[in-house]
Amino acid sequence: MYKCCVFDLDGTLINTIFALTRTINKVLERFGYAPIDEDHTRIFVGDGYKKFVERTLIYRGDKDLACLEEALLLYCQVFEENCLYRIEAYDGMRELLAWLKEQGFKLAVLTNKADAQAKATIEKVYGSHMFDLITGERPDVKRKPDPEGALYTARTLGVLPEECLYLGDTNTDMRTGIGAGMDTVGVTWGFRDREELEAFHPKFLADHPGDVKKLLSRLRGM
Repeated sequence: MYKCCVFDLDGTLINTIFALTRTINKVLERFGYAPIDEDHTRIFVGDGYKKFVERTLIYRGDKDLACLEEALLLYCQVFEENCLYRIEAYDGMRELLAWLKEQGFKLAVLTNKADAQAKATIEKVYGSHMFDLITGERPDVKRKPDPEGALYTARTLGVLPEECLYLGDTNTDMRTGIGAGMDTVGVTWGFRDREELEAFHPKFLADHPGDVKKLLSRLRGM
């Protein structure tokens, strides 16, 4: 029986597409490149900010990544100022989280967003007491899709990996959950499409946070 739900952040818990796009476009502008739109942001994010910046620079013509180091430093500065820009909870997510807490589930966040900004983002949208553990990118925990962060989450919360349900919107999330021995839920309301998620054979697919409640209610015989 599941005792814990581990959530990805961007594209799963919170729609951060406008903050991410605004930040990367300010970086591109500094180097004389044209902006990208939200659709390209959805494709380029998911593996941490370094890979996001790298993919965007290559797309805009910096094939040799001559601007990468300077762009990474600038991205961190700009994102600190813009990480809360137009962020919002996905429809139905507040209700799902409240229900999970009522049912006694432990709730965790595992993200490749920088740890401090992950905590600030969560607190802005959900407050400081919704989640039992929030783990962002930091030196002592390997980034997803390495399963280390997911296993660290389970250990810290005192549950077994098989007692955790891992929810995310990208192939990175599916690989993370599967690698950690957790059942995965591919959520289709986020940044990537159903086909990408299905390719990694998640245990479940959900089109809306309410589908997760229905799933868990059914599994618990409610």
